[in-house]
Amino acid sequence: MIFKTNKHNTDLYNTLLHLSRNMYFYNQINLKDTFETRIYLMFMHFSIILIVYKLKKTDFPQYSYDNLFTCVENNLRELGFGDVAVNKKMKELNKIFYDILLKISPVSKKVKINKNLILKYFDYINKSNDKKYDLFDRYLTNFYHFCFELHPKNMIKDALNFRI
Repeated sequence: MIFKTNKHNTDLYNTLLHLSRNMYFYNQINLKDTFETRIYLMFMHFSIILIVYKLKKTDFPQYSYDNLFTCVENNLRELGFGDVAVNKKMKELNKIFYDILLKISPVSKKVKINKNLILKYFDYINKSNDKKYDLFDRYLTNFYHFCFELHPKNMIKDALNFRI
């Protein structure tokens, strides 16, 4: 065989994509259905999963993290971005991911979502509309509790069963 191909595990990506497509975000909270919205939602879900892993004192597999960002990179290429644009966008998305991860914190038995974080990435949610933020906060808190009850070994697969 001349070419060796790396097979990427897309389970994490597919789970996060499925969660980001939850109609609750688009019907109840009225988020715009865009590439950026889905990526931000994927990062929020992923951040919660990582927080649960940390609280359960379990290491998250590096290859899953790497495969997630490989899938995002491949999507950008499928959208027509060139090499330079993909590299620039991936650097930007990595910064956004860490911004989200660092601004979601567990507080007692719930996860605290920084309201400014939500408004930063979903700026079309009116700052005076606390109801939409409350719906968002409730969803993510429920997702946190759901994931916390899962065994880390099955969390990625079983997160698909989350319903609000």
